[in-house]
Amino acid sequence: MIKDLLKHVGQYKKESLLTPFFVTLEVVLDVLIPLLMALIVDRGISAKNQDNIIWIGLALLISAILALLFGMFSARYAATASAGFAKNLRQSIFENIQRFSFANMDRFSTPSLVTRLTTDVTNVQNAFQMTIRILVRSPLLFTFSLIMAFRVNRDLALIFLYVVPFLAISLGLIIRFALPAFQSVFKIYDRLNQVVQENLQGIRVVKSYVKENHEVEKFTTVSQKIYRSFSKAERIVAFNQPAMQFAIYSCLLLISWMGAHLIVVGSMTTGELMSMFMYLMQILVSLNMMSMVFVMLIISRPSAERITEVLNEKSDLTDPQKPIETIENGAVCFENVHFSYSNDAENLVLKNCHFSIQSGQTVGIIGGTGSGKTSLVQLIPRLYDATSGVVKVANRNVKDYSLEALRDSVAVVLQNNVLFSGTIKENLRWGNPNATDEELVHACQLAQADEFIQRFDKGYDTYIEQGGTNVSGGQKQRLTIARALLKQPKILILDDSTSAVDTKTDTLIQQAFYAAIPETTKFIIAQRISSIENADVVIVMDEGKINGFGTPAELLATNKIYQEVYESQQKGFGDVHEES
Repeated sequence: MIKDLLKHVGQYKKESLLTPFFVTLEVVLDVLIPLLMALIVDRGISAKNQDNIIWIGLALLISAILALLFGMFSARYAATASAGFAKNLRQSIFENIQRFSFANMDRFSTPSLVTRLTTDVTNVQNAFQMTIRILVRSPLLFTFSLIMAFRVNRDLALIFLYVVPFLAISLGLIIRFALPAFQSVFKIYDRLNQVVQENLQGIRVVKSYVKENHEVEKFTTVSQKIYRSFSKAERIVAFNQPAMQFAIYSCLLLISWMGAHLIVVGSMTTGELMSMFMYLMQILVSLNMMSMVFVMLIISRPSAERITEVLNEKSDLTDPQKPIETIENGAVCFENVHFSYSNDAENLVLKNCHFSIQSGQTVGIIGGTGSGKTSLVQLIPRLYDATSGVVKVANRNVKDYSLEALRDSVAVVLQNNVLFSGTIKENLRWGNPNATDEELVHACQLAQADEFIQRFDKGYDTYIEQGGTNVSGGQKQRLTIARALLKQPKILILDDSTSAVDTKTDTLIQQAFYAAIPETTKFIIAQRISSIENADVVIVMDEGKINGFGTPAELLATNKIYQEVYESQQKGFGDVHEES
């Protein structure tokens, strides 16, 4: 785990190495200062030698200034190294998430990934900074101060060694009981992010149902769980400070009592006793700092594990060794395809799907909720891989193509597609970054979006809020259709993507498809018969199986499910989707 994380230090290795270097210099001077103070007392003040006071005092001043400068350099480099490490870590996590298949995404919830990119990375960043600075400084300060203490007076220095086992046992007990508490709290953080995300995304529903108090109560419940878990962990960690205080005051009392006795008998000078007090404080401060680092490591360890889990997650979908980069046409063939989201042969979503579509054909897909319509089309651009069987595009297995080439030739418009914050032009150019203004307008005319765009004060420069919250559902669907058309795909998949527009607009969009993109293979998942009545072929899905396959006229004569849908809509049921 540590190896995986340290790889992301990257270009900040120099700062990461300079930090302990300057820390070492700072510690050397910090340890030298008590010795100089002892000399200034014994050889200057007690001996009434003004020259010694001046020269030793000057050395003391220079040492203090240099220690301050080295401390500033170490702090600066540590901050730069830790911030850079966190930046690289976030970048690697995000890039790996971009490579995830939908199956990989299903293993992590969105709120959990957000927590890992934010809170968890911050915890690891803090731990890294404390490690390269304080965890280097503390052992060095402890070791050098202890050596100097033994050099001043061996008997008094032994007192320090009696304290170390007590502190080690205390810290070990704290780690043992605090670690599980911190591990549980980050799982609750995931739940908190989920509550916030759902609330903000569904704020219109919350307000329309007057459920603000319910949402506040839900948030409060999760927040209270975090409070209780964190309080429990912090209460355990809080025992660290009393243990340190007990050790410090015990050593102070013992050294004061024994040191005074040694001064009286003449085996120790006043300056030496004073330096012992300073070395005592340095030793105990170093131990205190080490305990703080260990506490931070306790907190960050669950975060590090969660980050490593994402970094080590490999995409289920990979390119072949020699991928095909060109898709010749939009022909699609399914050969005995079975599919399960969990790769469980006993829990199949699609069962023995077998059909062939010629390039340029329009394919309608209908079926009840949960019949496998969306699952079927998601196998074409390899958003998922078939559990068994073969999916072909242009007479080649989709696994033979590079993912980029395949997906660049397939445009998918979902029922609840996403618009990103930015202007209409910026959103449309997701389909083609190099599209001219004329091409944007033409695509929007085909998608029946140009008319309402022109009514906006800023037209195509109108700013779209995050998620497209400032346009209606029908407008959003037409913008996403225009965006897909700009890709000039070999295959266009519309997954119930005209459900929020009226029947007239839907008909105009279908007519534009036939006229403008005749060579593009079109898969249209629809609830309305009118959306697919001019299709070349219609696939009827039922419980993951293909229940019917043929022209609309053939299915109207032979397929019971198609007949029932047709008759219900002819009587006025189901064809009532109007743009809101």
